Amino acid sequence: MSIDLGLGMGWRSPLAALALCRVDLGFVEVVAEAFPADRPLPLPLEVLRRRGVRVVPHGVRLSLGSGCEPDRERLAALARLAERVDAPLVSEHIAFVRGGGVEAGHLLPVPRTRAALEVLVANVSAAVAALPVPLALEPIASLFEWPDAEIDEGAFISELLDRTGALLLLDVANVHANARNHGHDPVALLDRLPLDRLAYVHVAGGSEEAGLYHDTHAHPVPDAVLDLLGHLSSRRAVPGVMLERDSRFPPADEIDAELDAIAIAAGLGRAPAMASGPLATRSGPVGSSSLVTLGRRHRLSADQSTLVGALVGSTAPPAGFDVSRLGAAAAALVGKRGSEVARAYPEVADALGERFRGEFAAYAHARPLPTGTHADGAAFAEWAGLRPASLARPPRRTARSRGRGPQLGSRRGRHG
Repeated sequence: MSIDLGLGMGWRSPLAALALCRVDLGFVEVVAEAFPADRPLPLPLEVLRRRGVRVVPHGVRLSLGSGCEPDRERLAALARLAERVDAPLVSEHIAFVRGGGVEAGHLLPVPRTRAALEVLVANVSAAVAALPVPLALEPIASLFEWPDAEIDEGAFISELLDRTGALLLLDVANVHANARNHGHDPVALLDRLPLDRLAYVHVAGGSEEAGLYHDTHAHPVPDAVLDLLGHLSSRRAVPGVMLERDSRFPPADEIDAELDAIAIAAGLGRAPAMASGPLATRSGPVGSSSLVTLGRRHRLSADQSTLVGALVGSTAPPAGFDVSRLGAAAAALVGKRGSEVARAYPEVADALGERFRGEFAAYAHARPLPTGTHADGAAFAEWAGLRPASLARPPRRTARSRGRGPQLGSRRGRHG
């Protein structure tokens, strides 16, 4: 049966107080890799769990779209976290994050070809078999597409879910972003997706830069995204819907208002035009690693390695790609890396002031992302000739490094 999650939000420490004050909160989504097994859960998160708020781990590093098989240790860690928080399901992305052993530092699209689909089916099937709860997959937003696609996005995702038994995590902000960036009709794109497999929904904001829409999770949710959510809820019951906000946190009243608008657009609390009903069990062939030839894996890995190399500036752009789009994606990757280093190590950003962005871009050019933000910050500080005391210890998620969180205001009484 479908899981009724209700209204949710992405777990971020600056939003913890707000989450505790929302008595209508049904679930929170946590970034799985941010919760190692040897560390206790944050106290506010434990309080929410005791209150009955569900916790959904959301992976960002499995790289299920890679040519290589999924990392068993990462899968085991995700499975342990799911059991630890009594998760109703876990989620990941239809994407890859590394190629040829090089970290891209961001979710990247997979080619929509038959060969790539076979590899993806095998990888997702392995993940489904290793996890103790259902797996939902999220189609990502992208600034560029692979050339020579053989299958449209709706058919690609439908076949993937059919053959693996995975569910759909639908991000309506990603649908909006891809429609804007690739010239699609967002409603038509939404209607081509396998909505009968819907597990829950993401909603987020973004910004327009140089003619491209960036899914930033740092800006207000556009009306067009809420309209897409309303269209979805007019077609199917929405089992769960949540707000993703990762940085530039506004006052609590603004987050509150967005959560209220999302709940209204999703039709929470009213009868839907079409009930979702139970999630059907698929009986088609299930993928297996043994069904995928090593040749297909090697070819996909080689293509992905070339693409990642182009994005981090170490190789020439591969043939057939839009070079300007790859340049925009590469700049976005560097900007994200710099933001994470600045949040983790504010001393580094403060020491350089207005020069930080330019200096970090110069450092990051042709330097692939090291393993983790701590290593990246340490390498950048050494490159820049800085020796901040914080580099002697793991990065601390202080209020300053995270950015100022929302301040509880007049709406506190309504929620608590």
